[in-house]
Amino acid sequence: MRVVIAEDSVLLREGLVGLLGRFGFQVVAAVGDAPALMAAVDEHRPDLVVTDVRMPPGFTDEGLRAAVALRAARPGLAVVALSQYVQHSYAGELLASGQGRAIGYLLKDRVADVAEFADMLRRVADGGTVVDPEVVRQLMQRGRDPLARLSAREREVLALVAEGHSNAAIARILVLTEAGVGKHIGSVLAKLRLPVSDDTNRRVLAVLTYLRGQP
Repeated sequence: MRVVIAEDSVLLREGLVGLLGRFGFQVVAAVGDAPALMAAVDEHRPDLVVTDVRMPPGFTDEGLRAAVALRAARPGLAVVALSQYVQHSYAGELLASGQGRAIGYLLKDRVADVAEFADMLRRVADGGTVVDPEVVRQLMQRGRDPLARLSAREREVLALVAEGHSNAAIARILVLTEAGVGKHIGSVLAKLRLPVSDDTNRRVLAVLTYLRGQP
Protein backbone atom coordinates (compact mmCIF):
# COMPACT_ATOMS: atom_id res chain seq x y z
CA MET A 1 0.00 0.00 0.00
CA ARG A 2 1.50 3.31 -1.14
CA VAL A 3 1.31 6.14 1.41
CA VAL A 4 2.10 9.85 1.44
CA ILE A 5 2.72 11.39 4.87
CA ALA A 6 2.38 15.13 5.58
CA GLU A 7 3.67 16.24 8.99
CA ASP A 8 5.62 19.41 9.82
CA SER A 9 7.49 17.92 12.80
CA VAL A 10 10.62 16.21 11.45
CA LEU A 11 10.84 13.78 14.36
CA LEU A 12 7.21 12.73 14.14
CA ARG A 13 7.37 12.53 10.35
CA GLU A 14 10.37 10.23 10.43
CA GLY A 15 8.78 8.24 13.23
CA LEU A 16 5.68 7.66 11.11
CA VAL A 17 7.81 6.60 8.14
CA GLY A 18 9.56 3.99 10.27
CA LEU A 19 6.38 2.83 11.97
CA LEU A 20 4.43 2.36 8.76
CA GLY A 21 7.38 0.60 7.17
CA ARG A 22 7.35 -1.92 10.02
CA PHE A 23 3.71 -2.74 9.28
CA GLY A 24 4.19 -3.26 5.56
CA PHE A 25 3.21 0.15 4.17
CA GLN A 26 5.29 1.69 1.40
CA VAL A 27 5.86 5.36 2.19
CA VAL A 28 6.47 6.98 -1.21
CA ALA A 29 6.80 10.54 0.13
CA ALA A 30 7.02 12.30 3.51
CA VAL A 31 6.60 16.08 3.39
CA GLY A 32 6.28 18.99 5.79
CA ASP A 33 3.65 21.37 4.38
CA ALA A 34 0.39 21.44 2.44
CA PRO A 35 1.77 22.53 -0.98
CA ALA A 36 4.32 19.71 -0.83
CA LEU A 37 1.50 17.30 0.06
CA MET A 38 -0.49 18.33 -3.01
CA ALA A 39 2.58 17.95 -5.22
CA ALA A 40 3.48 14.55 -3.75
CA VAL A 41 -0.01 13.19 -4.36
CA ASP A 42 0.09 14.43 -7.96
CA GLU A 43 3.47 12.80 -8.48
CA HIS A 44 3.06 9.49 -6.66
CA ARG A 45 -0.72 8.83 -6.79
CA PRO A 46 -0.77 7.01 -3.44
CA ASP A 47 -3.44 4.71 -2.05
CA LEU A 48 -3.52 6.57 1.26
CA VAL A 49 -2.66 10.03 2.63
CA VAL A 50 -1.89 10.56 6.30
CA THR A 51 -1.80 14.28 7.08
CA ASP A 52 -1.42 16.57 10.03
CA VAL A 53 -3.98 19.39 10.26
CA ARG A 54 -1.92 22.41 11.32
CA MET A 55 1.10 22.96 9.09
CA PRO A 56 3.17 25.84 7.69
CA PRO A 57 2.85 28.64 6.92
CA GLY A 58 -0.13 29.55 9.08
CA PHE A 59 -0.37 26.53 11.41
CA THR A 60 -4.18 26.68 11.34
CA ASP A 61 -5.93 24.23 9.05
CA GLU A 62 -3.63 23.95 6.01
CA GLY A 63 -3.44 20.16 6.10
CA LEU A 64 -7.20 19.80 6.47
CA ARG A 65 -7.91 22.18 3.59
CA ALA A 66 -5.43 20.29 1.43
CA ALA A 67 -7.17 17.02 2.33
CA VAL A 68 -10.56 18.45 1.34
CA ALA A 69 -9.12 19.64 -1.98
CA LEU A 70 -7.51 16.26 -2.63
CA ARG A 71 -10.77 14.44 -1.95
CA ALA A 72 -12.62 16.79 -4.28
CA ALA A 73 -10.12 16.08 -7.06
CA ARG A 74 -9.77 12.36 -6.29
CA PRO A 75 -12.92 11.13 -4.48
CA GLY A 76 -11.52 7.62 -4.13
CA LEU A 77 -8.32 8.71 -2.39
CA ALA A 78 -8.17 7.42 1.20
CA VAL A 79 -7.26 10.18 3.67
CA VAL A 80 -6.56 10.11 7.40
CA ALA A 81 -6.21 13.38 9.31
CA LEU A 82 -3.88 12.81 12.27
CA SER A 83 -3.79 15.75 14.64
CA GLN A 84 -3.49 16.92 18.22
CA TYR A 85 -6.60 19.03 17.71
CA VAL A 86 -10.16 18.87 16.44
CA GLN A 87 -10.10 21.60 13.79
CA HIS A 88 -13.77 22.49 13.38
CA SER A 89 -13.41 24.44 10.14
CA TYR A 90 -13.35 21.95 7.25
CA ALA A 91 -13.47 18.86 9.52
CA GLY A 92 -17.13 18.22 8.77
CA GLU A 93 -16.54 18.86 5.09
CA LEU A 94 -13.69 16.36 5.02
CA LEU A 95 -15.66 13.67 6.85
CA ALA A 96 -18.65 14.16 4.54
CA SER A 97 -16.57 13.92 1.36
CA GLY A 98 -16.77 10.82 -0.78
CA GLN A 99 -20.02 9.87 0.98
CA GLY A 100 -17.98 9.36 4.15
CA ARG A 101 -15.99 6.44 2.73
CA ALA A 102 -12.21 5.93 2.96
CA ILE A 103 -11.79 8.71 5.51
CA GLY A 104 -10.44 9.02 9.04
CA TYR A 105 -9.78 11.62 11.72
CA LEU A 106 -7.58 10.47 14.60
CA LEU A 107 -6.07 12.35 17.54
CA LYS A 108 -2.36 11.77 18.09
CA ASP A 109 -2.52 11.76 21.88
CA ARG A 110 -5.27 9.13 21.87
CA VAL A 111 -3.43 6.56 19.73
CA ALA A 112 -2.46 4.01 22.37
CA ASP A 113 -1.55 0.95 20.28
CA VAL A 114 0.58 1.14 17.12
CA ALA A 115 -0.72 -2.16 15.73
CA GLU A 116 -4.29 -0.92 16.15
CA PHE A 117 -3.28 2.35 14.48
CA ALA A 118 -1.89 0.46 11.48
CA ASP A 119 -5.10 -1.58 11.33
CA MET A 120 -7.19 1.61 11.31
CA LEU A 121 -5.14 2.95 8.39
CA ARG A 122 -5.79 -0.27 6.46
CA ARG A 123 -9.51 -0.03 7.18
CA VAL A 124 -9.62 3.49 5.79
CA ALA A 125 -7.58 2.44 2.72
CA ASP A 126 -10.12 -0.35 2.17
CA GLY A 127 -12.97 2.18 2.08
CA GLY A 128 -13.91 2.27 5.75
CA THR A 129 -14.41 5.22 8.08
CA VAL A 130 -12.48 5.64 11.33
CA VAL A 131 -13.17 8.69 13.51
CA ASP A 132 -12.02 9.19 17.10
CA PRO A 133 -15.08 9.47 19.40
CA GLU A 134 -13.70 12.73 20.81
CA VAL A 135 -13.77 14.23 17.32
CA VAL A 136 -17.41 13.21 16.95
CA ARG A 137 -18.29 14.68 20.36
CA GLN A 138 -16.69 18.05 19.64
CA LEU A 139 -18.19 18.33 16.16
CA MET A 140 -21.66 17.55 17.53
CA GLN A 141 -21.25 20.28 20.14
CA ARG A 142 -20.12 22.76 17.52
CA GLY A 143 -22.99 21.77 15.26
CA ARG A 144 -25.31 23.64 17.62
CA ASP A 145 -23.18 26.78 17.30
CA PRO A 146 -24.07 28.99 14.30
CA LEU A 147 -20.49 30.30 14.26
CA ALA A 148 -19.34 26.77 13.43
CA ARG A 149 -20.54 27.39 9.87
CA LEU A 150 -17.89 30.09 9.41
CA SER A 151 -14.40 29.51 8.09
CA ALA A 152 -11.41 30.55 10.21
CA ARG A 153 -10.94 33.68 8.07
CA GLU A 154 -14.64 34.60 8.32
CA ARG A 155 -14.50 34.31 12.11
CA GLU A 156 -11.42 36.52 12.09
CA VAL A 157 -13.23 39.16 10.01
CA LEU A 158 -16.32 38.96 12.24
CA ALA A 159 -14.20 39.41 15.37
CA LEU A 160 -12.77 42.63 13.92
CA VAL A 161 -16.27 43.80 12.97
CA ALA A 162 -17.27 43.17 16.61
CA GLU A 163 -14.36 45.36 17.71
CA GLY A 164 -15.85 48.21 15.67
CA HIS A 165 -13.42 48.26 12.75
CA SER A 166 -14.55 49.48 9.34
CA ASN A 167 -14.08 47.40 6.20
CA ALA A 168 -11.10 49.57 5.27
CA ALA A 169 -9.48 49.03 8.68
CA ILE A 170 -10.09 45.28 8.53
CA ALA A 171 -8.51 45.21 5.08
CA ARG A 172 -5.38 46.90 6.46
CA ILE A 173 -5.17 44.61 9.49
CA LEU A 174 -5.61 41.37 7.53
CA VAL A 175 -3.77 42.58 4.42
CA LEU A 176 -6.82 42.11 2.21
CA THR A 177 -8.62 44.30 -0.31
CA GLU A 178 -11.76 46.08 0.82
CA ALA A 179 -13.65 44.09 -1.80
CA GLY A 180 -12.29 40.89 -0.27
CA VAL A 181 -13.43 41.98 3.20
CA GLY A 182 -16.86 42.79 1.79
CA LYS A 183 -17.12 39.30 0.30
CA HIS A 184 -16.16 37.71 3.62
CA ILE A 185 -18.76 39.79 5.46
CA GLY A 186 -21.39 38.89 2.88
CA SER A 187 -20.55 35.23 3.36
CA VAL A 188 -20.77 35.61 7.16
CA LEU A 189 -24.24 37.19 6.92
CA ALA A 190 -25.43 34.44 4.59
CA LYS A 191 -24.02 31.58 6.70
CA LEU A 192 -25.51 32.98 9.90
CA ARG A 193 -28.89 33.03 8.11
CA LEU A 194 -29.74 36.46 9.43
CA PRO A 195 -33.11 37.99 8.46
CA VAL A 196 -33.03 40.17 5.37
CA SER A 197 -32.85 43.85 6.32
CA ASP A 198 -30.43 46.68 5.68
CA ASP A 199 -26.75 45.74 5.88
CA THR A 200 -26.11 47.90 8.97
CA ASN A 201 -28.70 46.02 11.05
CA ARG A 202 -27.42 42.68 9.75
CA ARG A 203 -23.87 43.59 10.82
CA VAL A 204 -25.19 44.36 14.31
CA LEU A 205 -27.02 41.03 14.44
CA ALA A 206 -23.86 39.25 13.28
CA VAL A 207 -21.85 40.92 16.04
CA LEU A 208 -24.45 39.91 18.65
CA THR A 209 -24.28 36.31 17.38
CA TYR A 210 -20.50 36.41 17.66
CA LEU A 211 -20.54 37.83 21.20
CA ARG A 212 -23.06 35.21 22.37
CA GLY A 213 -20.71 32.52 21.08
CA GLN A 214 -17.71 33.71 23.10
CA PRO A 215 -16.80 31.97 26.37
